[in-house]
Amino acid sequence: MTKDMTKGAIAPLIIKFTIPLILGNLLQLTYNAVDSIIVGQYVGKEALAAVGTGNPLMTLVILFTQGICLGAGVLTGALYGAKKYDVLKRQISTAMISGIVFSLAVTLLFLPLASVFLSILRIDPGIRKEAAVYLRIILCGLSFSFLYNFFASILRALGDSRSPLYFLGISAVINIFGDLIFVVLFSMGTVGCAVSTVLSEAVSCLLCWMYIKRKVPLLDLGKQWLCFDRKLLKDTVQYGFVSALQQSTVQLGKLGIQGIVNTMGVTASAAFNAINRVDDFAYIPEQNIGHAMTGVMAQNRGAGERKRVREAFRVGMYMEAAYGVVLGGLILAFANPVMRLFTYDEATIRMGEEYLHLIAFMYIVPAVTNGVQGYFRGMGDLKITLWSSLINMGVRVLACFLLVYGADMGMSALPWAYLAGWGAMLLYELPFLVKKPAQKPEN
Repeated sequence: MTKDMTKGAIAPLIIKFTIPLILGNLLQLTYNAVDSIIVGQYVGKEALAAVGTGNPLMTLVILFTQGICLGAGVLTGALYGAKKYDVLKRQISTAMISGIVFSLAVTLLFLPLASVFLSILRIDPGIRKEAAVYLRIILCGLSFSFLYNFFASILRALGDSRSPLYFLGISAVINIFGDLIFVVLFSMGTVGCAVSTVLSEAVSCLLCWMYIKRKVPLLDLGKQWLCFDRKLLKDTVQYGFVSALQQSTVQLGKLGIQGIVNTMGVTASAAFNAINRVDDFAYIPEQNIGHAMTGVMAQNRGAGERKRVREAFRVGMYMEAAYGVVLGGLILAFANPVMRLFTYDEATIRMGEEYLHLIAFMYIVPAVTNGVQGYFRGMGDLKITLWSSLINMGVRVLACFLLVYGADMGMSALPWAYLAGWGAMLLYELPFLVKKPAQKPEN
């Protein structure tokens, strides 16, 4: 069901909107982690490293498409808050068509070049072929991934963050059972892992489409799904492309770190895969509080409710800070058992613990940056989020390079490099917070 977030108390709105987002992303990360756990436990650390090294590149592509969806969601939320439904429908169909064309083009481009990109990342030759096969299969599901994320973003922009959660839950169960069947029962290794992921994405996409068609009258567009409005394409490209660049910039930074870690050997690559999964789980609530802030602010900006925009920012930041403190304590206490979920290799576990014991004290900083990012997205200032992300990742990779090769700090270099990036990001963003909220959309 859609939800008008221009009315009612702010705190309950953000909390109710955030919880399904968190649960949905946790489900998504759970079945991604299950891939790593099953592959690591039943195939070996080489396969774990192959899945881990193939994932960042694929995630870069997926995050770019998700950025398009996020930009479309910001536009949709503002138009919905302003009650400009005719423009909203044309905006949605234009964004969807653009995203599908982009997804197909990327798939056709990347399929023959998978091995080349993995070579650029300096992946160990012993696992490169296996990682390339995994990557190519995952690429075949890119269009499914885009469509699910697009439908989910539109529903969330209209105030419905629950329905995408239900579909993702079903998809997660299918993925886990698929891993058990293809990897454990049929001994298909990383190929089975990839096939299971693509099938689960196709199911979540189909379920989301069926729900929208039957249960959301505003989005029952019929032939209007094929409407392509060239006048609206400019805003779609501007918001979607800038948001996509911002999302992919984050992953480019991770790829840069991945390339540095890969030079440390297979054990370091396996440990990095595991701690990335832990980090993903840790960051999800922070990111989703920021996304909830974006959704509430976008609708209220469209309705011209500036006071509610400021209140949403204040409440969201309190929530971010509280979560960052609690998270750090949990990671510090449970670093060892968490690492043992992924592997029995003691060297890999020790390397992962070294990272987690440091990063636990720093999680409050990205909590703050996610809240600030949520504010700028809600205001439609996506260029600020793009530049701040570029600064963050640039400083992060540079600091990691210097600390690993110059100071010989090994895995402990990563948390300090991340902290340097987050700090630089905040220094850039904070002056812009004095700006007044953006005006209502003019479309």
